[in-house]
Amino acid sequence: MSALKPFFLAIGFAVTATASQAASCSDTGGRYEAWKPEMAAEARAEGVGERGIAALMGTSYSQATIGADRNQKSFRYTLDKFMQVRGAETIIKQGRSRKAKNAGLYDALEQRYGVPAGVLIAIHGMETAFGGYMGDTNIVSAIATLTYDCRRSGFFRPHLIGALKLVDEGSITAKSVGAKHGEWGHTQFLPGNALIYGVDGNGDGKVDLNNLTDAMASTANFLRQKGWQPGAGYQEGQPNFAVIKQWNAATVYQQAIAIMGKRIDG
Repeated sequence: MSALKPFFLAIGFAVTATASQAASCSDTGGRYEAWKPEMAAEARAEGVGERGIAALMGTSYSQATIGADRNQKSFRYTLDKFMQVRGAETIIKQGRSRKAKNAGLYDALEQRYGVPAGVLIAIHGMETAFGGYMGDTNIVSAIATLTYDCRRSGFFRPHLIGALKLVDEGSITAKSVGAKHGEWGHTQFLPGNALIYGVDGNGDGKVDLNNLTDAMASTANFLRQKGWQPGAGYQEGQPNFAVIKQWNAATVYQQAIAIMGKRIDG
C-alpha cells in the first residue's frame, strides 16, 4: 500500500457491541439485501431515526471494502520496513513544516488536551498524507458491509449504528465518502468513535472531520479521553504509549507514531 493512502482502522477500539445481534451475517454478499431490513429494525430499536434508516436501506454491498479487509499486508512488516513503506521520512519533514505553519492551532490543542503536536501530526500524515487522500468509498455502505460480513461483525456493528446516527444529526450524509473500512476525515475516525469523541474545533456548530481543525481537536480529545497524561512521555515504556495503542492495535503502527511524533516535536 502506498504511503499516500490511508490504512486499516484509524481508530479501532473505542466502541464494542452492546446488543445481541439478531441480524444474520454472511461471508458472501448474496443475502445483503435481505439483511438490510433486519439490521434496520435493530437500528431503529437503538434510536436511529428515519434519515439514518433510509441511509442504511440505500447502501450496497461493497466488494472493495471486503477486498481491503482481507489484504492488510503492511502490519506484518518489520518496523523499519513499515516506516519505509509508509513514507515516514516524508511525514516527518512535512510534519515539521506543518507544525511551524500552524503553531497557534497545535499550541491551543496541547494546552486544552495535553497532547503534543508531533503525535497529532504523525497520525495525520500516516492516515491520509495530511488530507491528501481521505478515501473514495461510501462510508455507510462500507460500515454496513463489514457489519454484515461474519469476520468481525460484532466489532463493526456499533460503528454502523454510529454512522446512522451521524446521518441523523447531519454530520455526514448517505453519500459521504471515506476510506475502505468507512473511516472518515483527516485522521480516519470510525463512525462510532466520531459520534463519541468528535469535537467542533472551529466553532461553526457542527463536527466535520473533513475540516482540519475539527479533526485535530477530535483526535486530541480521543487520546485525552483514553487516558493521555499531559506532560508524560509517549515513547515505548512511557505512560502515553499505552494510549497510542488505543488508536490502532498494530504494534508497528504504534511504534512508528511514537518515533515520528518525537522527531516532529524535535
